Amino acid sequence: MTIAIDGPAASGKGTLARRIATHFDFAYLDTGKLYRAVGMAVLRNGGDPADEEAAEDAARALDPVALEDEALARDDAARAASQVAAHPAVRSALMDLQRGVAASPPEGKAGAVLDGRDIGTVICPDATVKLFVTADVEVRADRRHKELLDRGNASIYARVLEDLRERDARDRDRETAPMRPADDAHVLDTSDMTADAAFDAALDLIEAAVREALEKSGDEAE
Repeated sequence: MTIAIDGPAASGKGTLARRIATHFDFAYLDTGKLYRAVGMAVLRNGGDPADEEAAEDAARALDPVALEDEALARDDAARAASQVAAHPAVRSALMDLQRGVAASPPEGKAGAVLDGRDIGTVICPDATVKLFVTADVEVRADRRHKELLDRGNASIYARVLEDLRERDARDRDRETAPMRPADDAHVLDTSDMTADAAFDAALDLIEAAVREALEKSGDEAE
C-alpha cells in the first residue's frame, strides 16, 4: 500500500505524513529532503543550484546519510531544493530511489507514505491513496515564521511570505513535474485546521479509499 501526499511548502503535509506513517506502521520518505540534500551539496561545493550539471552530479552522488543533516531544515536548503528540483536530470536521478521505497518498503513494512510535490502525479501514479494538502499562502507563511522563531532562528514574516510565493511559482510553473493535485487526489485544505483535525480528516479519506479499493477488487474477482 502506498500513500502519496503532495502539496506546497508549510502546508502541514510533512507533519501529517509522519503521523500517518506512524499510525499504520508504514515506512516514511520525505522526498523534499532528497532535494534539500542535493541543493546543500551543490552550495557546499561552491556551485549554483540553478546549474543543472552541478545539481545532477550532486544527485547521482547523494549519500542517504546526508538526509540526517540538521542543516537541511534551514531556509537556504529549502531555496536550493526548489531550484535543483526544477532540473529534469535531477528528478530523473532521484526517481528510482523514491519508487524503490514505495515498491519495497524498508524493514519489511506493509506500506509506505511518501510526501513531496509530484508523488501522486509522477513518482507513484498508481498509489493506493493520494492526498494533496494545501493552505492559504499567508497561513503557511505564518506557520513557517513561527517555526523558525521556535527554533531560535531570526525570521521576518514578510520575507517568509515572499519566499513561499516565489517557491510556489517555481514549483507550479516548472516544465518537469509541476506541482499540482493528481486528477484522483483528495484535496485537503488545512488553512483553518489544527494538526489533529487535519490528521483525522486524512484518516477518514484514507480509510474510505481503502474500502473502495477493496470493494473494487472484490467485484473484479467475482
